[in-house]
Amino acid sequence: QLRVVESGGGLVQPGGSLKLSCAASGFSLDYYVVRWFRQAPGKEREGVSCISSTGGTTEYADSVKDRFIIFRDNDKNMVYMQMNSLKPEDTAVYYCAASRRPLIGPSCRQWNVAYDYWGQGAQVTVSS
Repeated sequence: QLRVVESGGGLVQPGGSLKLSCAASGFSLDYYVVRWFRQAPGKEREGVSCISSTGGTTEYADSVKDRFIIFRDNDKNMVYMQMNSLKPEDTAVYYCAASRRPLIGPSCRQWNVAYDYWGQGAQVTVSS
């Protein structure tokens, strides 16, 4: 079955860390731009981070810059997002999405492109 699956969510105290994983199954992520999104209750989905197919370009939403790190291991067919200094406002369901559409220009912050694969989501709750 061709899909991406997130894992690594959970409950963490403010200031803590979590690492989300996005695993591709049945296909190679090598040629895909991968983006992480999140959706909090009652809010619209927002782009959080992105990484180009080679890993040479990474970008972040202003709300997570300097706290989250996206990286990939194409040998393992995985993309990760290390989340540090978590805040209660980071509480959301996090989704990874893979798109084979090429980047237009140097930025990967092209959130509204067509995606080939979406994960089912991983809940992240930041609370004391």
